[in-house]
Amino acid sequence: MYGPQIDPANIRDQDLDEAAYQGERMLAWLDTAQEELDKIVGTGEAADGQVRATVDPNGRVLDVAYGPRALRLGSHKLAEETLAAVGAACADAERQTHDLMREALPGYDPAAASAELERLLGDDWR
Repeated sequence: MYGPQIDPANIRDQDLDEAAYQGERMLAWLDTAQEELDKIVGTGEAADGQVRATVDPNGRVLDVAYGPRALRLGSHKLAEETLAAVGAACADAERQTHDLMREALPGYDPAAASAELERLLGDDWR
């Protein structure tokens, strides 16, 4: 996980200073990175490229396009493939966001940060 591993029972001034420095660094990065984050567009495909989707960094669908053979899939299969393409596009946008964060914040691990947040919040946050 990003940041120091602080023992709550034994917090030192040095630990607090390091946490404050990292927090300031993250806020500074967020100020400058918002433009880069806003440019992220995730793309995904399904049904052998017959269904293509694009999403913004928040997972909002920007576009869904169908190839000429997509309608041969039938309505239920087309719906499944559309959801698969959107899911792949969301995963691509998330990967791009994490890449930007790792570049700006060396040592940051999005998966570990997410797991730690879930651990701290428990099941009540969902």
